[in-house]
Amino acid sequence: MNLRDIKKDIEYFIGEFIDDCSLFIALNPAKESEEINKIIDEAVELYNSLKDRISQAPKAEKKKKEKLTRKTRPNLNPYFNGIRQEMIEKLDELSEKLSSAITAQA
Repeated sequence: MNLRDIKKDIEYFIGEFIDDCSLFIALNPAKESEEINKIIDEAVELYNSLKDRISQAPKAEKKKKEKLTRKTRPNLNPYFNGIRQEMIEKLDELSEKLSSAITAQA
């Protein structure tokens, strides 16, 4: 897993979700959008918390003149996989909230 890839995934998936919410609001101006706005706020909070967790990833302790190698570098794949899994689970929950909010307004 690459750090760049997980950052792109977070931006893409959460961005697409927010775009879907905004599209519903734009296509249905007569409907109540307060609940949808709360869902968008939750998605933005998720984005910020995931980005913060990525930037706080554990780093290898490097001694002077020591070159980082595969053996001395920490394996961050489980850490990033956990972040990716959390993103998927939270986006599923937000999608369910969005679906229920849309069906309640129909």
